[in-house]
Amino acid sequence: MRSSSPPRGRPVPARVAVPIACLLALFAASCGTVQQTALPAQSPGSTESSPGTSSDTSPDPRAGSASPGTPTGTAEVDVDRSGMDPAIVTGVRYAAHDTFDRLVVDLKGGIPGYNVKWVDELVQDGSGRPIDVPGRAYLQLTLFSAHAHDEEGTPTWGGGPVYTARLGNVTDVVRTGDFEGRVGIGLVLDRQAAFQLSEQGSPDRLILDVAH
Repeated sequence: MRSSSPPRGRPVPARVAVPIACLLALFAASCGTVQQTALPAQSPGSTESSPGTSSDTSPDPRAGSASPGTPTGTAEVDVDRSGMDPAIVTGVRYAAHDTFDRLVVDLKGGIPGYNVKWVDELVQDGSGRPIDVPGRAYLQLTLFSAHAHDEEGTPTWGGGPVYTARLGNVTDVVRTGDFEGRVGIGLVLDRQAAFQLSEQGSPDRLILDVAH
């Protein structure tokens, strides 16, 4: 009986076992993958981010209902979220862009209710005393229910109460109060201009854009 072995001098092809995991990896590489990029972590008490950085003081197409670009609204905005536990303001950041200035309020524990409106002057929450910061227009943002301190009373948004901004329109950012579940943030501007708000999650933050 003849042997079934191949003729001499002809190499025998090697059989290579390819693990299923490798085949799946090759298939994924050929089809492309979807990447999820995490936004930069924000440190408590941070107050400013320079224009042009990769932080979310830069225009973000995911910024809730408001699309990037020059704001167009001027009317008072009031959002009520009664019943939720107080959120914690961990920091406030701001930066200038081509046609608007952006303020980002970093939050922990969700996005609370808020009100934004033009006022004749900035006053301290609780006492009602005027805050002496010169400007030509004042935009008041109030968060409720919210705190800017922890359970021991230690501030979670440090510094201030007046933060010099010198942006395209916003000249100063003012912490007007942290009193009875309300956190006040005042914007001092060179002129009254359109504004818009949007909300972001993971981490939670409220974004306020004001036109130049």
